[in-house]
Amino acid sequence: MTSLRAVALLGAGMALTPQAVAAQDADEQDAAETSGGALDAFDVIVVTGTKSRNAEDVQDVPLAVTAFNSESLEALKVRDVQSLTYSAPNVSLDQIGTSRGTANFSIRGLGINSSIPSIDPTVGVFVDGVYLGFNGGVVFDLFDLDSVEILRGPQGVLFGRNVTGGAVILNTGNPTEEFEGKFRAAVDGPFVDGGRGGANYTVSGVVSGPIVEDTLLFKLGAYYNKDDGYFINQFDGSNHGQAETKILRGALEGRFGDLTITGKLDYFESDGDGPSAQNRGVFSRETFDFAIDNPGGYANEIWTGSVKAELDVGPGTLTNIFGYRKYDATTDADIDALPVFVFHSNTETEQEQISNELRYAMDFDNLKLTLGGFYFDQSIAYTENRLIPSAPATFWGGGAQDHEVIGAFVSGQYYLTDSLSAIAGIRWSREEKDALVTYVRPRPQCSVIQGTCPTTGTNPFIPGESNGFADDESWSNWSPKLGLQYEFDNSQIYTHWTRGYRSGGYNFRITNVALFENVVLPATGGNFSFDEEKVDNYEIGGKFQTFDRSFTLNAAAYVTKINDMQREVNQSSIPEGVSQFILNTADATIFGVEAEARMRVSDSLLFTANIGVIDANYDEVRFDISSDGVIDGADEALSLPRVPPVTWGAGVIHEMDLGTGSLVSRINLQFKDEFAYTDNNFGYIQDSTNLDANVTWNTPLEGLSLSVYGKNLLDQVQAGGDTQLPFGAGAFSNGVNRPFDPSPAAGTFSPLAKGRQIGMEATFSF
Repeated sequence: MTSLRAVALLGAGMALTPQAVAAQDADEQDAAETSGGALDAFDVIVVTGTKSRNAEDVQDVPLAVTAFNSESLEALKVRDVQSLTYSAPNVSLDQIGTSRGTANFSIRGLGINSSIPSIDPTVGVFVDGVYLGFNGGVVFDLFDLDSVEILRGPQGVLFGRNVTGGAVILNTGNPTEEFEGKFRAAVDGPFVDGGRGGANYTVSGVVSGPIVEDTLLFKLGAYYNKDDGYFINQFDGSNHGQAETKILRGALEGRFGDLTITGKLDYFESDGDGPSAQNRGVFSRETFDFAIDNPGGYANEIWTGSVKAELDVGPGTLTNIFGYRKYDATTDADIDALPVFVFHSNTETEQEQISNELRYAMDFDNLKLTLGGFYFDQSIAYTENRLIPSAPATFWGGGAQDHEVIGAFVSGQYYLTDSLSAIAGIRWSREEKDALVTYVRPRPQCSVIQGTCPTTGTNPFIPGESNGFADDESWSNWSPKLGLQYEFDNSQIYTHWTRGYRSGGYNFRITNVALFENVVLPATGGNFSFDEEKVDNYEIGGKFQTFDRSFTLNAAAYVTKINDMQREVNQSSIPEGVSQFILNTADATIFGVEAEARMRVSDSLLFTANIGVIDANYDEVRFDISSDGVIDGADEALSLPRVPPVTWGAGVIHEMDLGTGSLVSRINLQFKDEFAYTDNNFGYIQDSTNLDANVTWNTPLEGLSLSVYGKNLLDQVQAGGDTQLPFGAGAFSNGVNRPFDPSPAAGTFSPLAKGRQIGMEATFSF
């Protein structure tokens, strides 16, 4: 441990990475002083996630933040949230793979590994200031983004519950004062020998401008994507991974003196194949080979709306953000990942939420102060159907839940001297969950969404077994923050302690009733719910920048203490296929260091790099997570899931002036270490080295750019999960499950992510 920490600290001191990019212009004068070119976006570094009255230079913010503006997102060819994983240390923004678009985000070793919709995230996602209440429908294609900010570490004071790992803030484009537009067309695909699937086509367009000059502005956007399927299903030779996605977006902004009101509405529709799942008891995890008899499918429809009102009042700005979201989804998946019918599953999910935040941010001579209140209400309903021919009947079940949160917060920074300031904040929150759960068991067909799944009475197929339960629970607590910041010579050091909470709740996927009622319930004191998770983070960091902004180095070291860690424990079982239950398994400590920097060696050349090192260990284990029947040192010796010990990356961006036009080239390499996926460590995700590159020609025709790009050029195999199954023996099976054994277990459900992709793109702006 000591040597690991020493190496980590040394690496942090030497590392370079892209320190974030601008969320919006912080200072017009600074922008004017730059050389003028594609790399200038990396010189203006501001963020809005601190919820202060004005946007702040990221170098002045005492937080670990990586941010991007629209220009830098374009330079990096960011087309989905997942690709941001390759630009920040200790960050993984992947999807679970079981259900397309369902987030599986992890920051600094705090994440989840489940598609169960009743499990709250550790990384909160906010779109235009609106919190997304659960993980479904998060990881899809992006377009017309103004900025992205990734805040690492607990953000409970300003953002509330379920941001113990951090927050991802996505801000879509606002209407503009001048009439302008941007159109894009792209095609990419595997384009390699070996017979992988087809091409992926994308077109999008945005127009924006005034309706009434300086008073009423508009923006309209549309997006269409057609994916012919990247993979080949060896069961029948067909393309797999086909999908079609449509997005329509509109915005209006009214300016009435000191009052500005911005309304946005987004319609999203996507459907296609189910997961391209590999069974690693049959195929090697180092290949993209898989064969499934059920291609599956998914369909998502999402409505998202927000209204933001800002009013300058006295020494501050009063901001109100109202949000609405409605999510409907169905899935069909081949869970056995085999060319024979052993275990298939389909689901239906409905979610609807409203939220409102009212805050007042003030600036005084020596004090920046923000205070506010928050309300959130969502309903979730989920039906799961398991088709297992060897079972006595088809499995039906799921759950429904009403979830309400209220909160109040205050956060401030007081300057004791010109250089030294004290930071303090606190948030009070109370939440209540009211749940109805039907065990996913052999039973007559029913639907939770339609209200036909029973929660009382006895299961007709299993004598003496109850159908389910109804329960409600509430939690309330305080989330504080205390810290200091010292600023000097265009640099700073900071330290803080902060506390956050991840919500307690209910499991909608109870398949092994005997285990749940005889083992899980006693372990929770007889409560149907699992308890909330408490996270304390102690951090020290520094941000250093030369006066000409040519070199930036940001580094942080932290200790995170997790009490009552929530885990979804996966166990392969018969006849259920997989038994999944959620409880507070352990206490743990995570020690980590991370650094990111950039060096602009000339007006045309920028180097970037990043490093993150994590040492995570259990302090106390209260459940048999090793699956060996006892709780002992073997449990405490396991690796925490979703914690890669090392991540690092390096990149370069170069701009060549062609006289009329320019050529912008970019290459980025990012490594992520092997890590455990399941709590018992039987499932794991192998290490990967991701190489991306692109070259863009800004042509002599003003506004027209042509690009070629490559993603995952080293063709690394990655999966969204590695769930163990009780079947699937084959050429690569050793018949036993062994932690981190390079030979796959008897069977797995491992949804594959795309390998190498080569593409071309044209954009036109006016």
